Amino acid sequence: MIPTSLRTLLDETTGQREVDWAGRRVWLARESWGEMAVSLQGAQILHFLPYPAPDILHNGPIDADAGWLWVTTTPRPLPDAIRGGIPLCWPWFSDERTADESPDRSGPSHGPARLADWRLEAVDEHEGGVELHLSPQERLHTQLVPRAVIKANAQRLHVELVTEHTGETPIKISGALHTYFSVSNTYQCRVEGLAGARYLDKRQDFSECIQQGELGIRGALDRIYESNREVVLDDSQRRLRIAKQGSDSTVVWHPGDEFPDDTPTDIGQRFLCVEAACTRLDPVWLVPGAQHLLGTTLTEDAP
Repeated sequence: MIPTSLRTLLDETTGQREVDWAGRRVWLARESWGEMAVSLQGAQILHFLPYPAPDILHNGPIDADAGWLWVTTTPRPLPDAIRGGIPLCWPWFSDERTADESPDRSGPSHGPARLADWRLEAVDEHEGGVELHLSPQERLHTQLVPRAVIKANAQRLHVELVTEHTGETPIKISGALHTYFSVSNTYQCRVEGLAGARYLDKRQDFSECIQQGELGIRGALDRIYESNREVVLDDSQRRLRIAKQGSDSTVVWHPGDEFPDDTPTDIGQRFLCVEAACTRLDPVWLVPGAQHLLGTTLTEDAP
């Protein structure tokens, strides 16, 4: 789901354009393949909805709950990040500042990329859809350079976070594509494909456990699964397949009933985070001149 004000801007869009929303510059597309919104703060996808029927563009306003991604209706003002969509966590995940250069290892949770201003370098037609290339407006790290690639069409959404090492010494990084999926009810969701996987339970001091059967969501959870397998998010109304590249960790998170202050209680049970990530289970060592690609590909099962 997306906020009504952003939904209104999309309904008023034909083709592609940039607008101001919630104090950020946002790129919008509403074309025959579907619609998408990308905030240039953080190169963050806020909304994606493919159009399975070619005439949906002309059928009037679309329900705010129709998209694949969830975004809070009360985003914090700048310089904070927007909760929802697909934030880019880089060059570290959570508070594990593996690539932090400051002596006291201080820095924002999930790294500076999601807070930074990004530049839209190119917008190309791609497989009946669109392909975006983005890069930070300012240098975020003395040795590492990130860029983001977003590919969208009527069948899928694909996101890549590419890190290039331009320095002189090896460095360890982590990161995540912190995807907030829109669901009808969090506690009716299942995540299929993690049965038998080892995981670290962050709510239990990173204790090690084994997933018994498929994962049903029954309350607050924050887990790092050691898995590179495709998973399926089933919320009884839609089944989304979540594949990934360059990742051996799958993070599943929801705060339960203890919502952050930017998450209204009436929509707090309408999302679930399932993330392609590199974590303490699979950090990436980059040598000078090397690159790493962290990617995720989202598709929907036919009803």
